[in-house]
Amino acid sequence: MNPRRLSERVLSRFRDHDPRVAAAFAPALVLAAILFTRSPASNYIFDEQEALLANPFVNARVPFKDILTRDFWGLPHDRSIGSYRPLPNLVWRLFYQAHPLLQQPWALHFVNIVVHALNAACVGHIAFSLTRSRKMAWFSGAAFCASAVLTEAVTGVVGIADVLGALGILLAVLSLTLPLFQMGPVVFLSVTLGLFSKESTLVAVPLVAWTALVTARLYHPERPLRLVRAFVAFVASLAALALYTETRRRFFPTDLPAELARALPPGTPWPRTAFHAFLRWFAQPKLPQDPINNPLLDADFPHRVAGALAVYAGGISQLLFPWTLSGDYSFASQIAPETLFGPKTVVGGLLLVVPPLAGVAAFVHAARTEQEDRPPPLSLVFAIALVWIPVAYFPHSNIPVTLPTVRAERFLYVPAIGMALLTGLALGKLVTRRAFFGVRDAGPMLAGLFLGFQMTRARLHALDYTDDLAFWRATARAVPMSAKAHLNYGVMLGARSHLDQRLVENRRAVEIAPRWPMAHVYYADTLCRLNRADEAWPSYRSGMTLGPNDRNLIALSLQCLWDHGGIEPRREELLAMSDAAPGTWLAYLVRDIVVNGQKNGGVERKYRPRGYDEGPAE
Repeated sequence: MNPRRLSERVLSRFRDHDPRVAAAFAPALVLAAILFTRSPASNYIFDEQEALLANPFVNARVPFKDILTRDFWGLPHDRSIGSYRPLPNLVWRLFYQAHPLLQQPWALHFVNIVVHALNAACVGHIAFSLTRSRKMAWFSGAAFCASAVLTEAVTGVVGIADVLGALGILLAVLSLTLPLFQMGPVVFLSVTLGLFSKESTLVAVPLVAWTALVTARLYHPERPLRLVRAFVAFVASLAALALYTETRRRFFPTDLPAELARALPPGTPWPRTAFHAFLRWFAQPKLPQDPINNPLLDADFPHRVAGALAVYAGGISQLLFPWTLSGDYSFASQIAPETLFGPKTVVGGLLLVVPPLAGVAAFVHAARTEQEDRPPPLSLVFAIALVWIPVAYFPHSNIPVTLPTVRAERFLYVPAIGMALLTGLALGKLVTRRAFFGVRDAGPMLAGLFLGFQMTRARLHALDYTDDLAFWRATARAVPMSAKAHLNYGVMLGARSHLDQRLVENRRAVEIAPRWPMAHVYYADTLCRLNRADEAWPSYRSGMTLGPNDRNLIALSLQCLWDHGGIEPRREELLAMSDAAPGTWLAYLVRDIVVNGQKNGGVERKYRPRGYDEGPAE
């Protein structure tokens, strides 16, 4: 077929068809597959190790009836690291049990691609219902589908929680067009789907209610019932949150942290009292607290907020201009700022506060100008999107509570929906206004450049998931000040017997994070594997002293020393270290290897850390 005729037929499909979900899903799936599909030869990368290989529920090492008693990593409540997401575990287990080929990361992550395409189709449908403009709606769906910052969520297998959580919110928004008696149950079911996929879907409670308030007259011109529809959407979303929370509290109990277990002092302002009461009821399982992954953990509240706002500003810039994308942003690439009013903090604060106020103003304008016989005012889009972006991000901001991770691109998945609505509106206007400053077709060219840049960055970032070595090499280059990136890149090099290169990367991790026990131990472990146990000892000693209760690090250190004859010459020094840290794993494992090393061949086998790319230990 003539290329010109083919392109005309493709363009006519978008020009002549409304971007409803059914019409938009197929092109969205093609685009998502082109941009985000990773290599079929890819192996398990980063969190996929724990979430899949070491997950006893996914691997059917525990019965199916335990689905509500296991966390995202398949761990019971007394060993959990905080994420309670039964639906992703269900999907993974079904794949694992269906066929061995479906156990591969490439097959598992294609679920994310399909759901992401469905989400993009939903975004296009919602944009069309708000604007009645095919052009703007198709651009909104395309902008969301091709958004490069979403690569982590779509290309990484564990991103299934983010894409399913967003699907629940989008289905709830789509249900706002239904009659009132149908809308409530569908919102409830949709938000329930999202919450059992990812707990941060709780943002649906304000977002869906706000969208119902804004769109009531548009979707139901004869009987808008704004307040009633908003109230029903709010109650239905809240009921879904209550179902999720009470299910987790019953089947996955957790002890409250000390700051929540104790009552607030008399006279505490009511907003703080209400938030404290909500956190007590929500009873979020304890999250990992590692300053390497989240340097804001060690900051006081004002500096934590300042750092969080700076991170938010960076995230918004990545949504629009993803110059740098990375799988990791840990210490010291992100740190708590020294000043409370740095440029990024100020920008982040303005981006968090001003857009919602502007969104409310846009809603007031829309309410005054909406008329049945005229196209919907574009202020409806601003009213939803400007509130949506900061509200959707807020639970991930490290402002209300600290998270295990200071920054992750997957945190922007739901905020990107609001940004896609704004982007679609802007791109639609661009291609309509063809000339700028006398340059013919400048508008379409600018729109093409924007989408082309997003798609190029998305495809390049997806290539970082070719395998674990490519992933950590790209991460170490993208964020050269991340100690974790250099350490893990070194591990991947070591797994391929490039020990000299591993040594370089591990040394860099120590230089960046001299107080990080893992950096010292892994650097020493590389030296030990190079048969340089005497050189390794000072770093082993530093690492074990800094982390006396890290069982895996202690066991790794002692086992390599044992294998290279390094225990007996340091027997007295090791025992002195043990005596200086009573009640720790250092004390126990040192005394055990001194007494029972010959019998066990070093560290007792059940205490040895799991090897890289292995499943759960027996």
